[in-house]
Amino acid sequence: MTDAVTIPVSAVASQTLTVPLSSHTAKLNLYQLDTGLFMDIYLDGTLIMAGVLCQDRTWIIRKAYYGFPGDLVFIDSQGTEDPYYSGLNDRWCLYYQEGQNV
Repeated sequence: MTDAVTIPVSAVASQTLTVPLSSHTAKLNLYQLDTGLFMDIYLDGTLIMAGVLCQDRTWIIRKAYYGFPGDLVFIDSQGTEDPYYSGLNDRWCLYYQEGQNV
């Protein structure tokens, strides 16, 4: 990925991040359940996606329809496992790619 921005996340089971992305404000709720790590996404205060399963190297937004100015992806630096909260920002990093899937 060229020019991808790393979004710092903490290794905790539930967290909310507010990040500026491409002249917008995104709020990301990350939470670990028994079935995986999930994300709710708000763009400029409006919920655009809820309960999205986070998987390794799989774009999260995927469609321009939602109005998000790019896309988000987790990447496993030690293999190809799906993200788990205890390894966030160490083994699994969250990236934002402007213009992806828009």
